[in-house]
Amino acid sequence: MNFAVIETGGKQYKVEPGKKIKIESLDAKEGSSFVFDKILLRGDEKNITVGMPHVPNATVEAKVLRQGRNKKVIVFKYHSKTRYRKKKGHRQHFTELEITAIK
Repeated sequence: MNFAVIETGGKQYKVEPGKKIKIESLDAKEGSSFVFDKILLRGDEKNITVGMPHVPNATVEAKVLRQGRNKKVIVFKYHSKTRYRKKKGHRQHFTELEITAIK
């Protein structure tokens, strides 16, 4: 079982071949491929390679499945006794990927 920990959008994700993940929005078209080069950790059945801070010559290839927006998150600010109420909504953009290979 190959796996890797990648860094993108200021977050870290543990990925495996065949796994689908939702990450921060990327500038890539649906159906295209994307290569991650910031690999923090790579491992298989026998050994684990930890980067300092990144593993050299390691890449993770992924296929872009779709671009979309998450469900709406309500941001509500309230101060008691002062009639202060503010309600906002936010929908975060995301990219859904399927991991194809870890090299």
